[in-house]
Amino acid sequence: MTEAIDILVVGGGINGAGIARDAAGRGLSVLLCEKNDLASATSSASTKLIHGGLRYLEYYEFRLVREALIEREVLLRSAPHIIWPLRFVLPHNKGLRPAWLIRLGLFLYDHLGGRKLLPGSKGVNLHSHPAGAPLVPELRKGFVYSDCWVQDSRLVALNALDAREHGAEVLTRVECVSARRQDDRWHVVLRDLRNGEKRELTARALVNAAGPWTAEFIEQRAGLNKAQSLRLVKGSHIVVPKMFDHDYPYIFQNPDGRIIFAIPYEQDYTLIGTTDVDFTDDPSKVEISQEETEYLCSAVNVYFTRKVAPEDVAWSYSGVRPLYDDAASNASSATRDYVLELDHGPGRAPLLSIFGGKITTFRKLSEHAMVKLAEAMGPLGEPWTADAALPGGNIADADFDGYLKRFKQERPWLPAELAWRYARNYGTRAEQIVAGAASLADLGEDFGDGLYAAEIDYLRAHEWVETAEDFLWRRSKMGLHVTDQTKQKLQAWMERQAAAAPRQESA
Repeated sequence: MTEAIDILVVGGGINGAGIARDAAGRGLSVLLCEKNDLASATSSASTKLIHGGLRYLEYYEFRLVREALIEREVLLRSAPHIIWPLRFVLPHNKGLRPAWLIRLGLFLYDHLGGRKLLPGSKGVNLHSHPAGAPLVPELRKGFVYSDCWVQDSRLVALNALDAREHGAEVLTRVECVSARRQDDRWHVVLRDLRNGEKRELTARALVNAAGPWTAEFIEQRAGLNKAQSLRLVKGSHIVVPKMFDHDYPYIFQNPDGRIIFAIPYEQDYTLIGTTDVDFTDDPSKVEISQEETEYLCSAVNVYFTRKVAPEDVAWSYSGVRPLYDDAASNASSATRDYVLELDHGPGRAPLLSIFGGKITTFRKLSEHAMVKLAEAMGPLGEPWTADAALPGGNIADADFDGYLKRFKQERPWLPAELAWRYARNYGTRAEQIVAGAASLADLGEDFGDGLYAAEIDYLRAHEWVETAEDFLWRRSKMGLHVTDQTKQKLQAWMERQAAAAPRQESA
């Protein structure tokens, strides 16, 4: 007899993982499949901010900004290990937006979302403020306001982990080959891309969270009519050796109306981005162009005394945002709001397709997805995620610094930098990694550069890590910090482990 479930979610980015988590927590039987690794596309290529979207106020997207500002504090409470506050500095460029307009925008930004945890905005003298030191001397006035940083790909992994701990099945490297509607159920064929094995099942509802492949899935995998217009917009970032010695990130205005961020990144670097370029090629083969690199360098060179050039770039990444096509004239002004399209009717199994969205609003999008599905499936339980910590986020009073202090005191043998990284990446789940250890030797094989087998074993068992790349560039950004020798040693070890005990996962 063919396996039957309530909801199949296609796509292991932030929206798919968030919806799977929400649905599983309501007691529904859920399966999520992702053809690659979790967060392997758009969701690991963001600017890594939990923010209201200050610039969206210029496009009158007040509902989106308000929802995002409210979510900013909800998410900060739910995952204080991977999300933390930042104070952004916006230098006033006299040739661009007037100061009164910036003050008005920041006033709205402070008050639209009922801010409680984060400090409000204020004006600063850049000639006396620490953030003014790296800037060109012509910049005298600036503004400081609050937003939050997020480890984006870890946010996806934690949502998937919570989904599984609420009963969902999460499959990576598994694609949905076909989905055909037969009356009130979807008949689906999945294929494991590692070995070609196929699996058939039926689902009461199908959620299409395939990101840049959303329209393709509707037309080619589900065999339905052309989807709503999807506007693919490429956003690229560059990472350069750190350009300043303080913790304030910057938001810079550009003459073309766009804004560029320059953010302290991974202790030793500065992250600069992003671009907005319409994209029509294969989303699986996206990379930064020379023109984009030069654009980002030129944009920040207007503001910093120390100049940066393309040859300074240590790493770059690009992602394709699957935006709803609202016919905006340029990619920068295309809406970042989300649209949920429900295809159903009497006796027809529902298909819910996700268009657009931003990482900050994934949780509200997930709740709205359940509301839409309930239109076709009947009552689906009550919302529950607003007050629920993500795995590792059950830190008293969301006080990460206090938790880190206790974590280090209880393990004096653990180097401070490694203790910080474990606590920052895994929160209270870091205790599982070091359980039973009384010395570094107890953490298993040492790959060099602070990488030990205990951490990789944990990730293989709990977070679907199968390759060195999964760990180095998605579950962490250690790829920026370790030597080629360490990378090769880690990859060889993981290949041996996979051959001996493939796909180790906890139930």
